[in-house]
Order: sequence, then structure tokens, then C-alpha cells
Amino acid sequence: MLRTDALPITSSTVTIRPLAARDAAAYAAGSEDAAVRQFAHLPEPEYTPDSVRAMVSDAVEPGIARGDLAILTIADAVTDEFAGSLVVFDVRPDQAEVGFWLHPDHRGRGLALAALEAATDFARKSGLTRLLAATTVTNAASQRTLEAAGFARGETGFDTTPSGETVELVHYALDVRPGPSAA
Repeated sequence: MLRTDALPITSSTVTIRPLAARDAAAYAAGSEDAAVRQFAHLPEPEYTPDSVRAMVSDAVEPGIARGDLAILTIADAVTDEFAGSLVVFDVRPDQAEVGFWLHPDHRGRGLALAALEAATDFARKSGLTRLLAATTVTNAASQRTLEAAGFARGETGFDTTPSGETVELVHYALDVRPGPSAA
């Protein structure tokens, strides 16, 4: 169960917080990006501001309330501007999976790495011991980001994405238990 009362989590560069209606236009615009379409494997073929607002009420808010799904905004820590999306899903007692994408206007600034670090903190606060991730074998940028965040590369294999497409994925795992020096 995710401890959604631990949200938002803010670092020097990003805040992760539940996706909100105010993010709808930026989310919809970001989801139109060719790289997001190629690699994010979003469950819907297209998003409009209205469909994102519906997703907030129909999926985001209930998932947060149940503690089994967190569809989060990656926001600029200073301006709170939408920079991307991070989702914690497939929540089990000891682990969950994380996926992320960045709006093209916010790439190249380390925000995805900072968001994964915030997600690791969120997982710890939720009592999880492991975070899992998967990305396509051709998504070198996400592979580098996951590895920079400490995720260990695992096996590759074919799997079905949230969009229903069967693709070859590289699987990753991260032990999020606090180290001996952690309080």
C-alpha cells in the first residue's frame, strides 16, 4: 500500500505530486511528443486536456485514495510547472513498478533522475523494499537514467505494455531499503 500522505516529495529540482486538473493541457501536449509516443506506451492512443481531467477524477484520485496506484506529476520544484509524468503501479506488499516520461521542453536537465530519486524516497516511506522498472531495448535514454538512479539491469524479454503492444523490454530493479547509515 502506498503512503500517499507522504506526497508531495520535493527535492532541489523537482516535486512529485498527484497529477491534477491544472496539469491537463501540459500532459496532453507532452503526450503528443514522438519520443513519448514511441517509448511511454501510454494506455490511451491520445490525450486531450478534457481526457486528462477525466483521468484525474476517474483514475488518479481513486488510485491515490486506495493506495495502489500513484499517477504523479513531475513538476519543477520552483515554479510547479508540469515537466512530466511518473507512475507507481502494480503495487504489491513489498514492491511496485515505476514508469516515467518527460515533456520535451524539460529534457536534458536531470529531472527524470531527480524524479526517480523522489520515487525511491516515496517507496521507502510506503514500506516497499523494491522498485521495478522496464523500458524498451531501444530506449537508451531511459536505460541510462535508470542506471544512474541505481537500478540494476536485469533480463530482457517480450512483454505487453499498458498500450497493449508486445515489445522487447529490459527489466530493472532497485533495492530501496535504507542502508545502515539511514535513520
